[in-house]
Amino acid sequence: MATVYIIYSKEIDIFYIGSCLNLKQRLEQHRNKSFNDSFTRRAKDWELFLKIENLDYRQARKIEKHIKKMKSRTYINNLKKYPEIIDKLIQKYQ
Repeated sequence: MATVYIIYSKEIDIFYIGSCLNLKQRLEQHRNKSFNDSFTRRAKDWELFLKIENLDYRQARKIEKHIKKMKSRTYINNLKKYPEIIDKLIQKYQ
């Protein structure tokens, strides 16, 4: 099962949105700067802000794309504040 995740860096005050099949491994890759050209190499303090679990991989990719397309800090904060938004996204992209 796949997960959509949002991590946050206080150091650079930025959210990063992604999806993966193994969240624990993926977070380690971000923190260890495993990929030379990755966006997340910019900071050292990435912390998990939000996760949406138990998704089909295609569904996770669509939800990730939707959140990125919103380009809104307010929207990201509202996802955490109002879980019903997440429920609607899961239904929309089934």
